[in-house]
Amino acid sequence: MSTPIDLGRPVSGNVIDLILEDHRRFESLMRQLRDSSSDRDAVRKGLAALHVAHAEAEEKHVYPKLRRKHAITAHEAEHGEEEHAEGHEAMLKVLELKRTDTQAFDDAVEELATALNHHLTEEELTILNPAREEISEKVLDQLGAEFAAERNAQLDADCGSIDNVRRLVEAAEREGLLDDEDDEDSDD
Repeated sequence: MSTPIDLGRPVSGNVIDLILEDHRRFESLMRQLRDSSSDRDAVRKGLAALHVAHAEAEEKHVYPKLRRKHAITAHEAEHGEEEHAEGHEAMLKVLELKRTDTQAFDDAVEELATALNHHLTEEELTILNPAREEISEKVLDQLGAEFAAERNAQLDADCGSIDNVRRLVEAAEREGLLDDEDDEDSDD
């Protein structure tokens, strides 16, 4: 009885437009996730799939190309990856909760919304704006096709499963993309 969630399946287009379409989908899904009358389980699964597919496509195709074209710096790309990892970590907390009608769920959704909204705003300002100014339409369209293909392949591979999100969070921790002050203090 799960509600179908439309995540879109673009195959081409300007990469900036495709990323912005996903950003609007994120905002819509977050509104649905906050709505206690919605099918919150279906929404969180759809949101997890979109979040992972979008992040993986950006990290594999968009950020490296924008760095090579000098539209963004290595720091900006790495910061985007850190924010994706933070989003995955917050998403995992939402996925791990058994029930969607609890205060713990609402708290986890609020944490996810904070991480996601921060990332969307920052990415639009510090990554997409330079891409608009520095990258040709031809390259943006080529990059759009690569982004869409990766995004769709990720969705087809069930990238939003709790096991995959957990694996991504564990990998981000090993790579130092997630701050964990407790571990730093307990090493002594």
